[in-house]
Amino acid sequence: MNGRGLRHVRWLYFGLGIKRWLIVAFVGIVLTVNGLSRWLTSQGIVIPINEHLDAAVDDFFSPIWLAPLFFFGGCLLTIVGLRRWIQAIVEAIVPTGRESVIDALLERRRRNEYKIVAIGGGTGLSSLLRGLKRSTNRITAVVTVSDDGGSSGRLRNELGVLPPGDIRNCLVALADDEALVTSLFQHRFSEGEGLVGHSFGNLFLAAMTAVTGNFDEAVRESSRVLNIIGRVLPATLSRVTLGAYLVDGRRIEGETTISHATSRIDRLFLEPSDVRPLPEVVEAIRDADAIVLGPGSLYTSILPNLLVKEIVEAIIASDALKIYICNVMTQPGETEGFTASDHVAALQRATSRQICDVVVVNDQPPTRLLERYAQEHQEPVTVDAAALAALGVRVKTASVVSETAIVRHDSDRVAAVVIGLIEERIRARAAYLRTVHGPSMPVKNNSEDHDDSR
Repeated sequence: MNGRGLRHVRWLYFGLGIKRWLIVAFVGIVLTVNGLSRWLTSQGIVIPINEHLDAAVDDFFSPIWLAPLFFFGGCLLTIVGLRRWIQAIVEAIVPTGRESVIDALLERRRRNEYKIVAIGGGTGLSSLLRGLKRSTNRITAVVTVSDDGGSSGRLRNELGVLPPGDIRNCLVALADDEALVTSLFQHRFSEGEGLVGHSFGNLFLAAMTAVTGNFDEAVRESSRVLNIIGRVLPATLSRVTLGAYLVDGRRIEGETTISHATSRIDRLFLEPSDVRPLPEVVEAIRDADAIVLGPGSLYTSILPNLLVKEIVEAIIASDALKIYICNVMTQPGETEGFTASDHVAALQRATSRQICDVVVVNDQPPTRLLERYAQEHQEPVTVDAAALAALGVRVKTASVVSETAIVRHDSDRVAAVVIGLIEERIRARAAYLRTVHGPSMPVKNNSEDHDDSR
């Protein structure tokens, strides 16, 4: 089927709110015509429309063709007319900037879905966001700002801006036209004095910071320019340094240094330690249906966000479903030899609380790239279900791996697991309320009364 045919098939998507209203309109037309006919008959008025129509076309068509011709022709004209009518209204009243009325309807459908806060950094978080944006536009990505390596580290040191790399990855993942934006924002200069190694996206955010005067406004304006689905927020606007105490007693500083540690990490710290989060971050966590930690590097992408005291307090106080997406592979230096329970235990030690309700672990280890990863002292994370249960978390196993040139989480699979867990919890709550209050007790989906303006 060609592209044009596929666009027409999209009218059959579930949840658009079109087919049901076409049926209602059709039934309404039938009832109106029937009612008018009955009233005219009761008044002794007869308008022989069929007879006049038959007489007009009888000389041109054999009577055997009239019924199917009129039926299918009428259906086609009704559908085309109503479609054009709906499209004209949508384009006139709701100028969404979408290419078609279907895109506008899909956008409206996403506005009625769940509010999800995803916390992390690196490429893992952007992979999750890329999948989630197909189900909801109520996404808030909370991103670490402790990166001190590569292009981000250079801009941080030379211009004093917050490291833009992880923010850039999330903006690209949530962009409406991701293919074009990816090519542009991920373009890395290979020549030019001072430009070598920098990505265009990092330079764009640095320039926007200079224009707007602060980093969060730069991210907000960049989001508007890129027409992203959801929003991206830095965990804090303070310039922080990530540090770690190792089990061998050493104290090291810098995210890059920590990621290459040769001894197991005992605990992390931020310098300064009393940084404040953006108010929007705390508000999003309080209002969320689900809070997702990861996927991403445990010590350098996820835990730095949880070192901001108010973020942890908001997560613990939230009634949202808290999900931790465990890494597929161990990481040399950071999590070498870690099982799934070791990852969860590290989260609990860092926050001194039970920070997640469910841990999602991959149950389909990669095969093709195992040998190459083994040479780098990386191996699939072992699912030790008994140890996880002892930590008080529920284990959700699923095949969420993508094995291409590298091993990472598959965007669509991991997003589907997250959405499935949210829906499962809503069904469980509904069943509980029916049990406690009886079948007459109305059950409200938390996502139905969200403010669409945000």
